[in-house]
Amino acid sequence: MSAQHSTTANPGPLGLCGFALTTWLLSLINNGTFGGENVGLVLAMGFAFGGTAQMIAGMFEFSKGNTFGFTAFTSYGAFWWSFALLKTFFASTVSPEFVGWYLIVWGTFTLMMFIGTLTKPRALQAIFLSLTVTFYLLAAGDFTHNSAITHIGGNFGLLTALLAFYLAAAEIINESFGRTVLPIGAPKA
Repeated sequence: MSAQHSTTANPGPLGLCGFALTTWLLSLINNGTFGGENVGLVLAMGFAFGGTAQMIAGMFEFSKGNTFGFTAFTSYGAFWWSFALLKTFFASTVSPEFVGWYLIVWGTFTLMMFIGTLTKPRALQAIFLSLTVTFYLLAAGDFTHNSAITHIGGNFGLLTALLAFYLAAAEIINESFGRTVLPIGAPKA
């Protein structure tokens, strides 16, 4: 019996890039490189690429039967939509402490997803571990009103974005070359 080659495109790189690029921009504000007056560009990316493109990738992961990819891309697409809606319409009426709880629940969701990566490639594990730390640090910054903690969280966000972009690049480049050019770390057996 010969293996059949799938003609379905891999939606993973699209979702990873939507996540990585939007996370990078927000993290540049969170780490203090740029001020909050620049959040408008993050919101535009959040609606378009981080939100919508990730949700589209999630729907294609669903059609492939990939529960993890479906859940991850659809959920983080919804995160970007909720973040952009919060900042656009409700930011002035929500306390930093409640935003801290928003970040805690996303950190806890991400921790659950990290556990789900333990049988997957190490590059994916690194993304979810780093993102878990990012959410918890940003929450701590909001709870304590300590910008130094938020800046550290922003730096972890940059790391998370780089890891996600690396995995997207590896999936695209490795598929294009038909061999491993950028390793992603073998999944655990």
